[in-house]
Amino acid sequence: MKTDNQHYTGVPTPCYIIEENLLRRNLELIRSVMDRTGVEIILAFKSFALWKSFPIFREYISHTTASSLFEARLALEEFGSKAHTYSPAYTKSDFVGIMECSSHISFNSLSQYERFASTVAEYNQSHSDDSISCGLRINPEYSEIEVELYNPCAPGSRFGVMASDLPEELPTGIEGFHCHCHCESTSYALANTLQHIEEKFASWLPKLKWLNLGGGHLMTRKDYEVEHLVSVLNGLQSRFPNLKIILEPGSAFAWQTGPLVAEVVDVVENKGVRTAILNVSFTCHMPDCLEMPYQPTIRGAETLDSEYIKTEQAHFENVYRLGGNSCLSGDYMGCWRFDEPLKVGSRIIFEDMIHYTTVKTNMFNGVGHPSIAMLHSDGTLEWYRHFQYEDYRDRMC
Repeated sequence: MKTDNQHYTGVPTPCYIIEENLLRRNLELIRSVMDRTGVEIILAFKSFALWKSFPIFREYISHTTASSLFEARLALEEFGSKAHTYSPAYTKSDFVGIMECSSHISFNSLSQYERFASTVAEYNQSHSDDSISCGLRINPEYSEIEVELYNPCAPGSRFGVMASDLPEELPTGIEGFHCHCHCESTSYALANTLQHIEEKFASWLPKLKWLNLGGGHLMTRKDYEVEHLVSVLNGLQSRFPNLKIILEPGSAFAWQTGPLVAEVVDVVENKGVRTAILNVSFTCHMPDCLEMPYQPTIRGAETLDSEYIKTEQAHFENVYRLGGNSCLSGDYMGCWRFDEPLKVGSRIIFEDMIHYTTVKTNMFNGVGHPSIAMLHSDGTLEWYRHFQYEDYRDRMC
């Protein structure tokens, strides 16, 4: 099937559509940063895990990062290489499988490492040509993330070991540090973070083999200063030539690579507020819109302050709130001004709905799950998945 990617004419809704041209644009930029700095940039599955697209990724990168046994298996079985794995807490029942699927394992605490260190050592003795490199997650006690829900360095955080709690000599077998304290952040946030890391962990960094700076480096955003990032990373490499530097963004790979296409199924009005009800759900299919929260861009519509919808003028300017099709009372958002009145069948295209959205969807209320498709460079549309009743049923017991 070929499609007009401006309006996705004729594409059945609802549907997530990832565009190959946009994906390759991001991958080319990411590879250029790797080539110019010598760092390794790997894909974080927590943001993007559409495994049918992995052959494209493999043209540009070699590894991925996982946070669970299932993600680690996805790395090995579908991406074709072992994962860099981190989890806040490993369980005995999962850990053997995680070792078999991981090249690097980072531990959230000293106690977690102590619990599994001997297991890793035994594994490495019998897999000398394919051993696991272990690391500790550190907490630099600094982050510029403003939304506390996403801030792993907030006071009382359960993530990572603070410098004050590290022993003078690291436990035997620890070869790297893992740090994650960014969220769609700039290169300047990274530079500021590195100052804190280098000040607090200066005595340990020269003894390590690698430093994983986590995700949140949104280098594919239009206004991101890539040249500054390159300078920061090259400076870090020059100060610590012993370290292999690793970045593991998720959003940067899938940023602005495709929309969620939906349709209006009804328009209702209550006390002057008009709501266009869609065949998708914010809580089921766009959960970050409610969690973060943020109001997504809609193609061909103007985003307005949510209070505007309550004004008399809104009624005459094709202004609507959008509502989801679940039974959650709060399954609605925002207000947008459209060029013409919305009616049943009007197409709504939510921009930038591939990263995080596709991995965080759920089937609350049994609401039908959007299909997933790849729009290839030649204009053909490849359907990755259509979801059926059985997908909902089989998640239950």
